[in-house]
Amino acid sequence: MSSIDLRLLRYFVAVAEEGHLTKAAQRLGIQQPPLSQQIRALEKELGVALFRRLPRGMELTESGHALLADAHLILEQVGTTIDSVRRIARGERGRIAIGFTETASLNPLIPAVIRAFRQSSPDVALAIEESNTAELVEALLRNRLDVAFIRSPVGNAAGLKMETMLVEEMIAALPATHPLLRGQGRRRKSLPLTALAKEDFILNRRPSGPGLYDTVIAACRAAGFSPRVVQEARKYLSTLSQVAAGLGVTIVPASMRHVQLEGVVYLQLEQAPGLRAPLHLAYRDAPQSGAVERMIVEARKFAAPEDG
Repeated sequence: MSSIDLRLLRYFVAVAEEGHLTKAAQRLGIQQPPLSQQIRALEKELGVALFRRLPRGMELTESGHALLADAHLILEQVGTTIDSVRRIARGERGRIAIGFTETASLNPLIPAVIRAFRQSSPDVALAIEESNTAELVEALLRNRLDVAFIRSPVGNAAGLKMETMLVEEMIAALPATHPLLRGQGRRRKSLPLTALAKEDFILNRRPSGPGLYDTVIAACRAAGFSPRVVQEARKYLSTLSQVAAGLGVTIVPASMRHVQLEGVVYLQLEQAPGLRAPLHLAYRDAPQSGAVERMIVEARKFAAPEDG
């Protein structure tokens, strides 16, 4: 059966259902003589008679009835398979693995993109992973992830494409009892970066290349001082916990203010040139699956690469 042309099966089904060569030919949009030749070719290939030729039509033989039942199943399965393959190519089915950093996960852009993708491709399975930028880049290069939302490229990012989704400001996080929070008889809303010149800094651990750690150091030096880093934490939540304990201050992307941790107060920073936290969409520089292409398209709809 595997050697039979599917076209012949479709011809056979049409003749069987119409019970007449001329009507079947009209249904198929071909001439009657070629259709008759194709049916005879099918019978010759199978070595059986599928029809009894009647004066006014065609009647299935016992073998023909058996083939008709299987032919319906085969053609239905082929149609289902073709539809499935096309849906996968369009990004409507399949699987996609998405990664993002700890701070990126707190930015409203990430849930908005994922929500939009789920609405447009509800039958695509999602796998989610949170990690640091260096590990996400490695996972992309090793094909463990399809796309990742990262802060700054670190390590060897050759072979990846980066699209800037947005650039957000960075803010200071201080212990709630810090003297700098009191100014002119009322609680501060902001302070200049230079006000932190003599503070102990707690920063997120430096990655294996340029990242937000270096952004903070560079901004402080541009403001005229070198920050005194007394602690480094692997996670931003750990960094903020140490701030809450009064061990120092830190500077984090503005989206981190969504972490309402008791004992931590966030302030806008003034006179802090270059203190910005970009958010990039990273993916392999190679042909993508339909699902990944659709994810990239959805992400671009929410991109706002200018500050804000």
